[in-house]
Amino acid sequence: MSRLPDSPELSAGSPDALDLPEVDERLPMSPHERRLVLSSSLGTIFEWYDFFLYGAMASVLARQFFTALDPTAAFILSLLAFAAGFVVRPIGALIFGRLGDQVGRKHTFLATVTLMGVSTVAVALLPTYSTIGVLAPIALVILRMLQGLAIGGEYGGAVIYVAEHAPQHQRGAYTGWIQTTATLGLLLSLLVVLGVRTVLGEAVFMDWGWRVPFGLSALMLSVSLWIRLSLTESPAFRRMQEEGRGSKAPLAECFGQWKNLRVILLALFGLVAGQAVVWYTGQFYAMFFLTSVLKVHPTTATWLMVTALGIALPFFVGFGALSDRVGRRPVMMAGLLLACVSLNPLFHLLTSFANPALAEAQQKVRIVVRADPATCSFQANPVATDISIRSACDIAKRTLAQLSASYVNEALPAGAATELHIDKTVLQPPTGVLVADGSRFEDDSLIEISQFRKELLPDALIAAGYPPKADPSRIHHVGVVGVLVTLMAMVAMIYGPMGAALVEMFPTRIRYTAMSLPYHLGNGWFGGLVPSVAFGMVAQNGDIYHGLWFPVAVAGMTFIVGMLFLRESKDVDIYAKFLYWHPNRLGR
Repeated sequence: MSRLPDSPELSAGSPDALDLPEVDERLPMSPHERRLVLSSSLGTIFEWYDFFLYGAMASVLARQFFTALDPTAAFILSLLAFAAGFVVRPIGALIFGRLGDQVGRKHTFLATVTLMGVSTVAVALLPTYSTIGVLAPIALVILRMLQGLAIGGEYGGAVIYVAEHAPQHQRGAYTGWIQTTATLGLLLSLLVVLGVRTVLGEAVFMDWGWRVPFGLSALMLSVSLWIRLSLTESPAFRRMQEEGRGSKAPLAECFGQWKNLRVILLALFGLVAGQAVVWYTGQFYAMFFLTSVLKVHPTTATWLMVTALGIALPFFVGFGALSDRVGRRPVMMAGLLLACVSLNPLFHLLTSFANPALAEAQQKVRIVVRADPATCSFQANPVATDISIRSACDIAKRTLAQLSASYVNEALPAGAATELHIDKTVLQPPTGVLVADGSRFEDDSLIEISQFRKELLPDALIAAGYPPKADPSRIHHVGVVGVLVTLMAMVAMIYGPMGAALVEMFPTRIRYTAMSLPYHLGNGWFGGLVPSVAFGMVAQNGDIYHGLWFPVAVAGMTFIVGMLFLRESKDVDIYAKFLYWHPNRLGR
């Protein structure tokens, strides 16, 4: 059995040391233990299904809960509401991490799955904006935040539970199954939405059918509770309890002692932040890009994504198993480096396969917005309304963003009229004129803006070669799936071994709290913001690929920090008697 060198801060007789039986190596999992791992994984899949269901229907929920806003602003705000669940995940990690370290893994499991299921079912019953006005989006965001709290306590417990049952030299392979649960949850949510949409029809689905996938969570909640009640506590936690060596203040130990806080920061900036942005770019933003930017029909895009997810699922376990042989660090760092150099080319390739006419137009047609910069506002404003967007520059840019037309900006002198150049065609975007009380546009002005948005600009783009939507007959389905699978392979390289790597960085007594926080900070504050930040960057800059610089920059930072400071950990003994592991000794 591998063992860390004795820590200089502790000795065998230290009161903080946990005396565990010395064994040469753990036996392989028994059938009972395999059932426990399968049961915990299944419950986690259901939780991820609930959490990702919102993302699978972001455009639908935008119409139901943010109807008072400009279409671009409504979509950005719906993505921010989606991100709200990610923002509070670190708080859930602290709350439930503390419970997991003090009360146990099993009881914390029960609490997180109950909170998640109840919050999701409540969305199915929530009145829309047309019924209760502004209270509807507020209630939606609150429920989304409760989901975030629940998932903040779920992941850490699930991966720890499996790791503490797994044979030491197969830890990457076993925790790789937990690493598939997020993708399986996404896959399940897409399949359910697709099935309900197909059975009910588009009109019924948009009217009330969107509630059905959320309502099905009641059934999943029942199954999850039954599964969780059958689980037993993990052996490492039981031993620690029997010895009376559990932490009485895990939060204080994690954040009040530099030797532990330093490892938490290293886990965040040297591993999780990069994993998070690559995961959400490769799976969530890719879906948004297909439907909202490339204008692929939602049903077609869903089938393409489902196919790619199904093909890519084994990669998570495969790269986890590979990390058991060659190490966690080389596999994960290689994934980060590949993401940095290939995300932009892969999304260009995705465009050429999914909407070749758009790719051709991007190359041939030059679109320039020439305006006085003082008349152009911040295009990524998530609370912009039709009334607040009334300058000719803003109307032109917002409409171009909605039509997936890339453009460049040219400054004109102060007071100059805005001009929109589409190759040799020049348009004069209208300016919104308000009535005396400022409550709405004048009728003539409203008609002029509507004609520009729905007729003049779309017709000019079509004449120049821009397609109004992706032509189904020209979609290269195999090519699209190939690009998506490639993106997911990079995701799996980083994410597959990561669960084991995080478990190996922290001692049993504070493991739940210590590993949950960096994981949910990274995935909540970096990964969860990818769709909204990237879409906002595109709306502001005008280049449909501009938003990719956010995940590339974060992944690049993580690669540098990880290469400089992250140590190999695959041979760390998580049952070692010493509870404090010096970060510079991990894996040595």
